[in-house]
Amino acid sequence: MSLVIPSIEKLAPYEAGKPLETLERELGIKSAIKLASNENPLGPSPKAIQAITRAVQGIHRYPDAAAWALREKLAERFGVPMTEIIHGNGSSEILDLAIRTFVGPGKHVVFGEPSFVMYRALCLAAGVEFTAVPLRDLAHDLDAIAGAVRPETRLIFIANPNNPTGTYVGRAALERFLNEVHPEVTIVMDEAYIEYADAADFPDAMQLRHLRDRLIIARTFSKIYGLAAQRVGYGIGPASMIDYMNRVRPPFNIGTLGQAAALAALDDDEHVNASRDSNRRERTRLTEELATLGLAVVPSQANFVWVDFGRPARPLYEALLRRGVIVRPVPAPTALRITVGLSSENDRFLAALKEIISQ
Repeated sequence: MSLVIPSIEKLAPYEAGKPLETLERELGIKSAIKLASNENPLGPSPKAIQAITRAVQGIHRYPDAAAWALREKLAERFGVPMTEIIHGNGSSEILDLAIRTFVGPGKHVVFGEPSFVMYRALCLAAGVEFTAVPLRDLAHDLDAIAGAVRPETRLIFIANPNNPTGTYVGRAALERFLNEVHPEVTIVMDEAYIEYADAADFPDAMQLRHLRDRLIIARTFSKIYGLAAQRVGYGIGPASMIDYMNRVRPPFNIGTLGQAAALAALDDDEHVNASRDSNRRERTRLTEELATLGLAVVPSQANFVWVDFGRPARPLYEALLRRGVIVRPVPAPTALRITVGLSSENDRFLAALKEIISQ
């Protein structure tokens, strides 16, 4: 008798971006830079750091299991009842809760690929059947995703902007998709990078909730808010669906420090705006510099770029590691994903890359 279900047997552990400490330990490199995990290079808001400092005195107590203050502030910001908001251990937990709550045995999930690797991983972990629909021109093919829906389909994931390509689906296409997909299917809009998007027709799913009942929007404090280590995410959806998800959600899933930091971060629009402006400038510069090297760079709406080198990318990745620059391999043999860093970090990456490709 097998110890695990067949889908877990096939499941590979999630491969995170290589930590700086690991690279420095393995290769003896000092002062490495990490452009692999789409973190905010400006770090968190000073208000969030101050809030953590104050809250640390209470870490002998369990956190507020309902995350009341954080959910109250989010409800105020988005103009929705608190009953329509659920908190998660990063937005990844919101995705997991959606599968475990709404997709039962014999049911089916659809998502695009390559996209956030956790869609596939979570389905495999739950033993849920899924269809991974290939991207079209490295963007979600909404028509093909809709066409993959079956009578037993219960859930669709759409990452907008998409990770790892940085592409997006426009408002008109998304509106049509939300209207056309069968109303019994739950659509999860994964908007982890929405704060970085600036395209004129980029859709905010919060403004499209009226188009269908079974719509859940997942967001995070890990990216533009710079709180990746605190693991704070949230989901917004109909109160009835959020109620069911809360029945599945583990207790105390966000710690006291994470709740305090996220609450304070919401009060610092100046830091968010500075992070967005810095990313926009450096994303444009990085894209232009890479293009001058003859490389194919996909226009991005996020805080990273997908670069096709036209040759095997793994040796380039490893050569960059040896120069103290950590980037991210992607599910394409000739491409890498590069997080947009500080100006000095991007300069160092570009200098290392030019040295490698000139050899």
